[in-house]
Amino acid sequence: MAAAEKGDSALSDLRVLEMGQLLAGPFCGQLLADFGAEVIKIEAPGIGDPMRQWGREKPHGKSLWWPVVARNKKSLTLNLREKDGQDIVRKLIENTDILIENFRPGTMERWNLSYEELSKINPRLVMVRVTGFGQTGPYSKRAGYGAIGEAMGGLRYVVGDPSSQPSRMGISIGDELAAVHACMGAMFAIHARERTGKGQVVDSAIYEAVLNMMESLVTEYDVAGYVRERTGAILPNVSPSNVFDTFDDKLLLIAANQDTVFKRLADAMGRPELAEDKRYATHSARGKYQKELDGLINEWTRTLPLNDLEERMNEFGVPCGLIYKAQDMLEDEHFKAREAIVDVEHPDFGLIKMQNVAPRLSDTPGAVRHVGPTLGEDNDYVLSGLLGFDDDEKARLKDAGII
Repeated sequence: MAAAEKGDSALSDLRVLEMGQLLAGPFCGQLLADFGAEVIKIEAPGIGDPMRQWGREKPHGKSLWWPVVARNKKSLTLNLREKDGQDIVRKLIENTDILIENFRPGTMERWNLSYEELSKINPRLVMVRVTGFGQTGPYSKRAGYGAIGEAMGGLRYVVGDPSSQPSRMGISIGDELAAVHACMGAMFAIHARERTGKGQVVDSAIYEAVLNMMESLVTEYDVAGYVRERTGAILPNVSPSNVFDTFDDKLLLIAANQDTVFKRLADAMGRPELAEDKRYATHSARGKYQKELDGLINEWTRTLPLNDLEERMNEFGVPCGLIYKAQDMLEDEHFKAREAIVDVEHPDFGLIKMQNVAPRLSDTPGAVRHVGPTLGEDNDYVLSGLLGFDDDEKARLKDAGII
């Protein structure tokens, strides 16, 4: 995917103020910035977002997470606890489309930056609020990190091996799901604004974003009394869809649970009769005999080296995938051909690699234009360029600890 100039991107006509910190709000800002929105991130003077310190990797001594989550953004330092800082936000709101915040409910109101107040300044403003439990309800005032949302949204209980305690994913999936839902909500609200001329509040709760991904889990319990349990590498009654061993002690994930695909797998195994066997001929039958069928397939996969097995699956049109780590992604020809990972210039590290923008738009694509900014890197652009502050006013604000 060729890099796009900001003016060619889908959201290049939108300005976003990003408040809050860590991941749930900032990842929403990253997604908008990736597609060309001007995202001005507001950070506490002299401190900044804690993400600037997370993900350290020696010998650099600096975060390798910050360049990704803050990419394509501008950084403005501002003390939001002081009236002068709040007044600057109000000036910026006049020409802002989206405000993202992920403070505990009530914080913005204490700072006199409620949606009620800000919408008086700009009725077209869309305010995106990302929290653990949402803006209403008995839990709304609770502190709520992504891990808590994952637990209460139902994800933690079903992740991991059935013989162990509930597991977590190796990433901050709860925060990221809330951010994706927040980004969708922002776009829904911007679209609605085209009809109504008015903005609105987007309330993205982490536990609800997780709950939204839980498929039929609640309905299965409500109607049939069925409780999904941890099942390790499989989904119950979905077979074959598992990780299988190879002759050279490697692993390949094979997903052939659809009837027509299972028939192709049976042909690839040289066992076409399996597709006619009443134990395996249908989706429900294969689910009933899942353990038996997976064992039978594993006996066969163990006779082939990984490369031969993968080639045979592709030859017969059976979906399969290697279990990739970062180094595997960097070496994969498909990743390279689609530029799924790009090189971006970093002021300290030189060229660094990170994931490219997704999804891909044919006419107005997003792009990684630069890594996360230094703290306050864009103070002059915002204060002088956008708001017209002179040097004396900026000096006063700096002396007062506002910027």
